[in-house]
Amino acid sequence: MRVVAGVDSSTQSTKVELRDVESGRVVGRASAPHPATTPPRSEQEPSEWWHAFETAFASVVSAAGPVDVVGISVAGQQHGMVTLDHAGAVIRPAKLWNDTESAPDAGWLCKQLPGGAAEWAAAVGSVPVAAFTITKLSWLHRSEPEAWARLAHVMLPHDWLTYRLTGSFVTDRGDASGTGYWSPITGEYCWDLLAIVDSHRDWSQVVPRVAAPREVVGEWRGIPVACGTGDNMGAALGLGLAAGTAVVSVGTSGTAFAVADHPTSDPTGLVAGFADASGRFLPLACTLNATKVTDAVARLLGVDHAGLDVLALAAPSGAAGVSLLPYFDGERTPNLPNATGWLSGLRSDVSREQLARAAVEGVACSLLDALDAIRAVAPVDRVVLVGGGSRSAAFREVFAGLCDVPVATADADEAVAAGACVQAAAAAFGESHADVAGRWGLGAVAPIAAAAASADVRAQYARVRAAAYPS
Repeated sequence: MRVVAGVDSSTQSTKVELRDVESGRVVGRASAPHPATTPPRSEQEPSEWWHAFETAFASVVSAAGPVDVVGISVAGQQHGMVTLDHAGAVIRPAKLWNDTESAPDAGWLCKQLPGGAAEWAAAVGSVPVAAFTITKLSWLHRSEPEAWARLAHVMLPHDWLTYRLTGSFVTDRGDASGTGYWSPITGEYCWDLLAIVDSHRDWSQVVPRVAAPREVVGEWRGIPVACGTGDNMGAALGLGLAAGTAVVSVGTSGTAFAVADHPTSDPTGLVAGFADASGRFLPLACTLNATKVTDAVARLLGVDHAGLDVLALAAPSGAAGVSLLPYFDGERTPNLPNATGWLSGLRSDVSREQLARAAVEGVACSLLDALDAIRAVAPVDRVVLVGGGSRSAAFREVFAGLCDVPVATADADEAVAAGACVQAAAAAFGESHADVAGRWGLGAVAPIAAAAASADVRAQYARVRAAAYPS
């Protein structure tokens, strides 16, 4: 049986999925964990990603039986910074997207252009925040001069895994658009922005080549390797995402994104104007806190995920005035890297059910804020929920009840890995990504019936947010 392999290298783990080339049927899945991290310093050794990949790949191929792997692609966590010396050795642990130590650098970088945030957005579609690679480069330049002196190459997590597979120093337009120094508007690197970090370095020798969307960039064990992409771009491929549909991904963190035919730029910085993996564009808003918040509250209440659902569904919409602002580990949308969570509306008769409901509503309201930012730059007439958090009955009910457009869940357990499979097949056989996704039947959704929700929930949440962090 001919199969393609899709790799999803996330913050938490590496997953490998095998799909039949003809039907798209999932032949096998396996995963292996990465070391846990906690912001503000969130770092991992890239070698841990490679070990997890080798473990997961060997496991899934062994379990699948006789298969012929004819293509492979890696979709990785966006934005991180992997630094290599001239010999190709990793200099220091990789800084991940949710590392917020470079927040001061983001503010400093914005001030280096006369037009500030608006000029950055016009140049690269996004305003630098602590997640972006350019802020991490600035942090490294000022914080670790010895490491900076050794720097020969900078890569993103998916770039590095592709490099380990092929030896090719290459990236793709989707992931490159999250660096803060490659422009989806022009399709080129912005050398003037990199010169703000270090004007004495020849950056053309430091950053990887940007491959074409369906390019084969090398081989691993005789298997053609596609250029790979970022995790959100991979999810868009795996969901067969079409214009008018927004995705809200509910994982440890959260994202809201949609495809667009034209590049977008948001001078407020709420929406990152990314490119996608196919040649279009992917405006995206990201929150740092999603299921990590409900997990923490479940732990405090002494229940598991199912138990939290039961408690939350037993409380009325609005949690009798209890509100939770879910900025537990800082926040990116809005840009509050040093924020913490807030709990408001407590009275002496507060119940476990109200606290559980407030946690779910707080995460839902935060993601709805991110969705509103996307709707300001791209038309949205339907929302699809994905990610582990979307399996929560309480979250589905709350989100659908508060959202003013139809909401569905996707028939996609691992959208990022599925998208990597799509990219691997498209590169190996010269098909378009849309044709592969269509032939495989990706993009099926199940509508969610919206339950009645208090009209005051989002207003109540907004009041708490304004009180905690006045703009």
